[in-house]
Amino acid sequence: MSVLYVPYHLDEHQPDLNVPLPGDVPVAEFAVELPGPDVWSRLGQLYDAVAAAVERTVRAGTLPVVVSGDCTVSIGMTAGLQRAGLDPSIVWIDAHGDLQTLETTPSGYLGGMALRFLLGYRPDHVADRLALRPPAEERVLLVDARDLDPPEADYLASSGVSRSGLDALTPETLPPGPILLNLDLDVLDPSCLPGLRYPAADGPGVAALLRATRVVLDSGRLAALNLACTWHPGRTDPDGIREHLVTTILADLRAKQV
Repeated sequence: MSVLYVPYHLDEHQPDLNVPLPGDVPVAEFAVELPGPDVWSRLGQLYDAVAAAVERTVRAGTLPVVVSGDCTVSIGMTAGLQRAGLDPSIVWIDAHGDLQTLETTPSGYLGGMALRFLLGYRPDHVADRLALRPPAEERVLLVDARDLDPPEADYLASSGVSRSGLDALTPETLPPGPILLNLDLDVLDPSCLPGLRYPAADGPGVAALLRATRVVLDSGRLAALNLACTWHPGRTDPDGIREHLVTTILADLRAKQV
């Protein structure tokens, strides 16, 4: 297991993201200059650098684990896995669908389009810059996604993307082949994890999330993990919930690597 810490929210470096990474886990912190003239060129540079790091890690025979500030990093991770010769399926655990488009979004927030971009929407903006091959919709599983906007629900109704509740996630519901797991911690009920950027009410608790994560780990098919710490920067962790989550997930991963 190789941990790459990418403290970015979209193209914004966030050195004060304050992810409580365990001291006994080797971590490479990721910081790159993003001098591009627009957000697409800056994101393209960031994703390309992440893709290169993921490719190196896979070719070295090590599991790439990215700890980041949002879900968009999974776009670069998928490109990196493909460059290393893998064809990953996607398990996307999130309170949100991340399936908006520039035409449908009420907010303009690019993080709410992360999965849609990964699936090939507007390839001139993202996929073409990385030589990314969008995964087949039938190999994508969206888990929880209790906070959907109407355009996202419309898209899902006519797409091949599968859905599952967190508690309903089982080995049989997982897509085939190697898996990229995008785990957005905002899937938790906001009472469990204060300070989230986009909290969504009526979510699961910590134990349910860890159980679902272990379903993917126990499959033996995890190819990469993006642990998206989607909270506001500069916040502390007085109750130790963040530390418990991050430490437990990384410990579970290490146990599977032994």
